[in-house]
Amino acid sequence: MTLLTLALPTETTRPQPANESAATPTPLHDVDWHPVCALDDIVPDTGVCALVHGRQIALVRVGAGEDVFAIANFDPFSKAFVLSRGIVGDRGGVAKIASPIYKQSFDLRSGRCLDDPNVGVPVWPARVRDGRVEVQIRAHAAGM
Repeated sequence: MTLLTLALPTETTRPQPANESAATPTPLHDVDWHPVCALDDIVPDTGVCALVHGRQIALVRVGAGEDVFAIANFDPFSKAFVLSRGIVGDRGGVAKIASPIYKQSFDLRSGRCLDDPNVGVPVWPARVRDGRVEVQIRAHAAGM
């Protein structure tokens, strides 16, 4: 498994207004795009694992173009961090990745399990800018 580690600077906070609680500082930017790796680091139709804000995120490249998806690396069926090593494909035109353990498939856009609609995993927006893959993480969702 390829594991990319991303060290990010500490997020700055804005001054606390008198009418807000001082217990939880408010991030200056609630949503940020975080550069993770070069697009060429991901072989077409495979995934890699990246550690972003302490979360294992599977970055999945579909085809040889710039279609990249960010989905949690945790497989809820096997209880293992393995989705980045899954089988990339589609089911009925839906881009998906199948767990390498028990083969349940997850929709790369929504994280919904295609084999059990009661199960899903988190997803994050991903994009390619200047040949680099970026993932959008909300500061409060990342435990900041």
